[in-house]
Amino acid sequence: MTAQTAFDLIFRNALLRSSPTPVDIGVKGGRIAAIEQNLACEAVEVDLGGRLAVPGFVDTHVHLDKACLLERCGHIHGTLGDAIRAVSAMKRDFSTDDVYARGAKVLERAIVHGTTRMRTHVEIDPRIGLRSFKAIKALRRDYDWAIDLELCVFPQEGLTNDPGADELLVQALRDGADAIGGCPYTDTDPNAHLARIFDLAQEFNLDVDLHLDFDLDPSWSHLDEVIRQTEQRNYGGRVAIGHATKLSALPPERLKAATAQLAKAGVAVTVLPSTDLYLMGREATHNAPRGLTLAHKLAGEGIVCSIATNNVLNPFTPFGDASLLRMANFYANVAHAAVGDFDTCLDLVTELPARLMNLGDYGIAIGKPADLVVLDTNDSRFAIAELPDILMGFKSGRQTFERSPARLLRSRN
Repeated sequence: MTAQTAFDLIFRNALLRSSPTPVDIGVKGGRIAAIEQNLACEAVEVDLGGRLAVPGFVDTHVHLDKACLLERCGHIHGTLGDAIRAVSAMKRDFSTDDVYARGAKVLERAIVHGTTRMRTHVEIDPRIGLRSFKAIKALRRDYDWAIDLELCVFPQEGLTNDPGADELLVQALRDGADAIGGCPYTDTDPNAHLARIFDLAQEFNLDVDLHLDFDLDPSWSHLDEVIRQTEQRNYGGRVAIGHATKLSALPPERLKAATAQLAKAGVAVTVLPSTDLYLMGREATHNAPRGLTLAHKLAGEGIVCSIATNNVLNPFTPFGDASLLRMANFYANVAHAAVGDFDTCLDLVTELPARLMNLGDYGIAIGKPADLVVLDTNDSRFAIAELPDILMGFKSGRQTFERSPARLLRSRN
């Protein structure tokens, strides 16, 4: 049957994680129409030479609006509170063009590192108004040829204690936001903050993605209230929490109980290795805690988890290149992941974040969009361990970038 099908494009000799031997992938109308060996058809061909093809990486938690601010900082910010205050002061002067330009830098880096889906959190409050939101909406439009960009609007500096923030948040939701977030630990009334975010999520039928429990003090938490709100509103599978570094500070029995709660409620967890490690444990004089929640362990207990970029080159995280493959490798190192966990670590930047974002049209399978990236390895086990080059990427069957493999220039002398 497929031998008679007319394809627009055929990927020859593609190694898939699900197949022990290379296969051909036929693409028609931007979607995968066939996956089998030796497809007989005349079409444009891309020979992958047995290299690994994976669905495009999925970044569930990025802040494009406050990226690339290092040259404006002027001093070191040692704590989460310091970073929030520094950006709060700077964003008063952000223009739409400024946010667009800085966001575009990160977005383009993400694209050439293989990301095809992204959820960016966008701050909404009286200091920035809707300027960042307008800029990121323009980025969503201008880069849709290479990446699907979701806008998750949220109040970074509180909600109930920040007059005007609620009205601006509602305006952004009416103007095309894709998800809603919250940050209860910056509000004077965290539970009211969460209740309002869930109210708006239900009103606009949007998923919830929260910044939560971002410290190492296990004596208090907002997790119980998030779980209560999720279960009360029947919102399982539509709620995610980012950071959740408190989980890394819990003793085994309490962690086991929290894990069971998360799994039962259907609340997902996003770990942000670069930021979590940079900001947590800074006050320690020795034996500094890592502050890294073990996403691969939680995933093994049935919790949908992801690893994401978060901040890039700003007071929260003065590092970053928007490479999710590098982030997964970094996470695996710090989390003491065993070789047997490497497949799960790759899942944390592909299949699992796609589930977190409820992307029903994701993956290398018949009928799905032909969104894939090609890694310079012939063994899927080494995608995390080796950090192979990402050679090319495709969105709906159209090539979006290419990178030539490095070549040794041996001296003839």
